[in-house]
Amino acid sequence: MSNLERPATLSVCGGRGFVAAEPVRELLSPRRVKLGESTEVRRLLPNLGRRMVGAWAFVDHYGPDDIADEPGMQVPPHPHMGLQTVSWLHEGEVLHRDSLGSLQTVRPRELGLMTSGRAISHSEESPRPHARLLHGAQLWVALPDGHRNVEPRFEHHSALPTVIAPGLTATVILGELDGSSSPGTTYSPLVGADLALSAGAAAALPLEPDFEYAVLAMSGEASADGVPLEPGSMLYLGCGRTELPLRARSDAGLMLLGGEPFEEEIVMWWNFVGRSHEEIAQARSDWMSGTRFGEVHGYDGGRLPAPELPPVPLKPRGRVR
Repeated sequence: MSNLERPATLSVCGGRGFVAAEPVRELLSPRRVKLGESTEVRRLLPNLGRRMVGAWAFVDHYGPDDIADEPGMQVPPHPHMGLQTVSWLHEGEVLHRDSLGSLQTVRPRELGLMTSGRAISHSEESPRPHARLLHGAQLWVALPDGHRNVEPRFEHHSALPTVIAPGLTATVILGELDGSSSPGTTYSPLVGADLALSAGAAAALPLEPDFEYAVLAMSGEASADGVPLEPGSMLYLGCGRTELPLRARSDAGLMLLGGEPFEEEIVMWWNFVGRSHEEIAQARSDWMSGTRFGEVHGYDGGRLPAPELPPVPLKPRGRVR
């Protein structure tokens, strides 16, 4: 999914200097952002106080939205570099097209994983006809320096491993959780999992003490480490944990995001992740001139133009403001 904000703002992320080395409970509130004409998202990362969780650098939560009489998601062709996009749905469908020629409908609890590498472009839209409700999350993973220029690729995985406990089903989206590994390609130690909790459930999820973690609340009434979570909020948990206590007052959906703290400082602007102003400026120029990022065929509409660069050079400065 694109960052459709205009003008685009700079996010400077990465480095270990601001990672909470011990367990914390830092509740992050979303910022509401309009995507196109009919979709509004709640942006959790980058956040005013927290820009990354491991390699996870961007988190949007949207819905559930009633789109029965609306076009639904309509994100025109746009570019990406230096990152992976993760499409995750609880309700509805998203039709993915990209400059590699991929055409795939992503459905609930299926993984749509796009590795941009050096350059790719794609579009996302609600199919026609489409389901009444649309509810999901769109996330980005920053690629480490040694892999950020890999060849672009798209993966679709309809069958994902699960971890089962009384009242809890955890679907492993990316990485590894409690010995179960996702088939999705990763380039740094991380985990992403969808947690479905039954009403009255009380469970403890095993964690890696060297990872930093956050929990995104998708739906229902639940708490993580004793902190009640409203849908659309995210709780940053820091490092040093071996387990995460979870409780649910109603049927609830959460997402667990974690990974080794990302050592490199990055520059994230619009839909690009780079390391310098010059790299970002070249990517913008390449997109506007129609080179490098390829062409998306079949989308009914034009490409998304890039916003103007800010008047001052883009510089990486760290994980928090």
